[in-house]
Amino acid sequence: MDTQRPERLRQHPEQRFAGSRHQFDLAAEAQNLAGEVAAGQGGHRQQSLYKHGPTSVSLFLFERLTRLSPHRTKGIVMIHVLRGHLQVTADGEAHDLRAGNLLVLAPEVQHGVVAYEESQMLLTVTLEPAANAPE
Repeated sequence: MDTQRPERLRQHPEQRFAGSRHQFDLAAEAQNLAGEVAAGQGGHRQQSLYKHGPTSVSLFLFERLTRLSPHRTKGIVMIHVLRGHLQVTADGEAHDLRAGNLLVLAPEVQHGVVAYEESQMLLTVTLEPAANAPE
């Protein structure tokens, strides 16, 4: 039985998130992410660019007509569309978002995403203090 783990595609988060300053070329990050071998579940790709304490910043690439199923997060959610056309349904209300649009959701708002064309999204989540506390 082969127990070897596949080679890591990305730098380990411990190194990636280290340091006190982080600058990103989002176009270059998107190009690198698009060049990875296979899309993830649901036809989208994602990479955590930064995580510290309660805050995380992730880049998502969506193929046309792919989605994120409805879910809730125990923190403030900021969805910034960098490219393309997304529809975010939040608590049953549809928000039509295109490049340059930003949608901010309060904690626990159920939301799902559908990409009507190839799209890029920057997602920032800041967890509520209770959600970030160690158990």
